[in-house]
Amino acid sequence: MWSPLRQEGDRKLIGPAYTVKFVRNTQTNAPKLKEHYIDTIPKDHVVFISAPHGIFNAVYGGLMSTRAKYSGAVGTVVDGTFRDLQDHRKLDYPVFARNVGTPSFYEVARPSEVNVPVKLQDPALDVTINPGDIIFGDLNGVVCVPKEVLSKIVDILPGQVEADDNMARDIAQGKTFTAAKKEYR
Repeated sequence: MWSPLRQEGDRKLIGPAYTVKFVRNTQTNAPKLKEHYIDTIPKDHVVFISAPHGIFNAVYGGLMSTRAKYSGAVGTVVDGTFRDLQDHRKLDYPVFARNVGTPSFYEVARPSEVNVPVKLQDPALDVTINPGDIIFGDLNGVVCVPKEVLSKIVDILPGQVEADDNMARDIAQGKTFTAAKKEYR
């Protein structure tokens, strides 16, 4: 997934996931929301939108970012297509998505549920985003850390950063990658 600047700039987001599940309009038995999801976003959360695989219409746009930012959301991740890049840039609101497009979703899909587990819509991946999982996005992409393993990640991360820093220093001074890896990892 990409930021609106397509791997430029320093946009970042981090926070617990507030999930929004879209379904195809043909799924008439799927739940229907009582109110618009954009008006239910908790402060300091990352909106994670799951659009059905193969839907190329934009499920997220500038008006949604305007409301999300006002609500205190820290950013949005769209597992699908979004639009209105210039609006997101003007708002200085981070959005990451798989694709950019212009047609609206209304003819083909609709939001069905919020704050429920959602699967990434790439058939090759078996990844579930649960409400409250920690979403991190930056220039390199988006990562989801399951809330159950967050404390373990926080414990080991400083050691990994130190090892990488030491490896980078030694490689820059002429040590081979293999030797640096053997020493620090």
